[in-house]
Amino acid sequence: MKIGITCYPTYGGSGVVATELGKALAKQGHEIHFISYALPFRLNNFVENIVFHEVELSSYPLFEFPLYSLALASKMVEVAEYEKLDLLHVHYAIPHASSAYLAKQMLKSRRNLKVITTLHGTDITLAGLEPSFLPLVKFSIEESDGVTAVSRFLKEKTLTNYNINKEIEVIPNFIDTEIYKPKQNGCFRKNLAAKGEKIMVHISNFRIVKRVSDTIRILEKIIKEVPAKLILVGDGPDRSECERLCRELHLCDHVKFLGKQDGLVEILNSADLFLIPSQSESFGLAALEAMACGIPVISSSVGGLPELIRHNETGFIAEIGDIERMAKYSIDLLTNEKKHKLFSENARKRAVENFDISIVLPQYINFYNRILNS
Repeated sequence: MKIGITCYPTYGGSGVVATELGKALAKQGHEIHFISYALPFRLNNFVENIVFHEVELSSYPLFEFPLYSLALASKMVEVAEYEKLDLLHVHYAIPHASSAYLAKQMLKSRRNLKVITTLHGTDITLAGLEPSFLPLVKFSIEESDGVTAVSRFLKEKTLTNYNINKEIEVIPNFIDTEIYKPKQNGCFRKNLAAKGEKIMVHISNFRIVKRVSDTIRILEKIIKEVPAKLILVGDGPDRSECERLCRELHLCDHVKFLGKQDGLVEILNSADLFLIPSQSESFGLAALEAMACGIPVISSSVGGLPELIRHNETGFIAEIGDIERMAKYSIDLLTNEKKHKLFSENARKRAVENFDISIVLPQYINFYNRILNS
């Protein structure tokens, strides 16, 4: 197949999944064309069968704001026509699905370009619910030839919030468990916790909905009973507030802000626990990466997280903002070596048996074929 993929190229779950899906498809011999305003950050080296097409934005002074969605639609038409694409697979509804619909209409007299939209989360639960976007998101989803969502939670939210009359296929996020796997990483661990403290990790884009400050308050309670360090990976609008909170609670010696990092496997393998106390999480890709490395997860009971994490088996789940309970669960695992080992093994097993790329990739390929033959 010849497949066009559009995603946000920045540090975030939807872009990661889209890029890794494209790379996996390319390895199987499919021809993949990424179409975006910048090279996806996970495309950091040459991969056979992958081509990148950059969307060029006009700087004409009449336009007060860049017309990205229109430029994207134009580039989609160009790539689809000259590369003879079979389908466009767009990740994140806004504005990718609407641009793909426009491209499909521009091409309809010359070819029947199929459009598949994958919904990832805040495009449905947050941004898409804005009054100025809601009708457009609803229309773009219903006009797609096929729609997938990364969790049952997100599927139900989409059907309910937008009154959608469209079949939505649930295909979960995935990882390569041969890359994300337990490794001995003693040296790196010593760099993060020189005094042998327990290590907790949180990875996100530091948006308010991630509730990163909760991880700091959880740490405050844990260190009263267990020597511990908190490693925060990523960057975003809430980072400054989190740094301020560390100073206020006198925890600067116990919290390390690493910013954006590529070496996530090494960082995760240095951890004892992974914290994800989000207010909104349609799947929880970072939690899956931790589980694949054998790291138990402490999470909030929101969105798709309960579909991923097994309470009292691969980690623990608590209500949003219940810092006391999350701290209690963390202390339980950090002070019980036998229980931690069992949870670690369960987490790894669940990731391998349910969310490895070898299991999820055929689901996408079957879906592609079904849409192409419809």
